[in-house]
Amino acid sequence: MTDAFILGAAVWPGEQPSPALERRVLHGAALYHAGEVSRLVCCGGVGKHGPSEAEVMARLLRAQGVPEAALVLEDRSTTTRENIAFGLAQSDAQEAIVLITDGYHAPRACATARALGVAALASCPHHKPRPRAYLREGGAWLKFLWWRGFGR
Repeated sequence: MTDAFILGAAVWPGEQPSPALERRVLHGAALYHAGEVSRLVCCGGVGKHGPSEAEVMARLLRAQGVPEAALVLEDRSTTTRENIAFGLAQSDAQEAIVLITDGYHAPRACATARALGVAALASCPHHKPRPRAYLREGGAWLKFLWWRGFGR
């Protein structure tokens, strides 16, 4: 079976998941219950509001009936690269992982995983993003390309 990495998104005031975080977590729970993944690696540290994204994910997953034994919490990362790198350090994944994220983010997330030496397949919940999501992702691609090409 495969580990699925739920990539972080914001925690809102009052320890509430942002819509992106909740959407990704519910998708991860559905994959787990369908038997498509064996473990869920919750990725994300503390952003503007605590607790960590990983902890909020774990709470939601427990509420969805995902057992504690199927959860791994990576609670230090603040970027996509860190989500994957720090998650891999806590995962048993050897060759391939599933990345749970939004569709607009999936190509860069998979490219990041490949750059870190692991094959990745994205599994994305249905979502129609706002135009600003694409603008933000464009800037993140520039940062990724800098890291891959010039940041060595």
